[in-house]
Amino acid sequence: MATYEPSIADVIKNAIRDAQDLVLSEVALAKAEVREEVRRVSVGAGLLAGAALASAVAVIFLMTTVALAIAVLLGWPLWSGFGIVTVFVALAAGALGYIGRKRITAARHMPRTVDALKENIEWMRARTS
Repeated sequence: MATYEPSIADVIKNAIRDAQDLVLSEVALAKAEVREEVRRVSVGAGLLAGAALASAVAVIFLMTTVALAIAVLLGWPLWSGFGIVTVFVALAAGALGYIGRKRITAARHMPRTVDALKENIEWMRARTS
């Protein structure tokens, strides 16, 4: 019984076909992950925008109340109460902005695609060696 040994051209054609299939699969995975991430982020962003608007209005009323209370209870001019409240709100905003920025930059984006690409690169190296 004769065994068929593939020629070098067949081996190269198969490797090229496998590489094309691999690239197409990776592109499809990346597209799916991006769609999923965009959908998740857009819903979350909408909810956060609504919460931010409601919180901003509440904070404005609360800070106005606190500023007026400081001025009236201590017998100081109104501007001093508003100045004190403004300083505290500015410090809180700075702290929240710093923490938020750190969390956003620490996020790992498209983890499955990155991991799959690394695995595929290793597989291609092993196959071509």
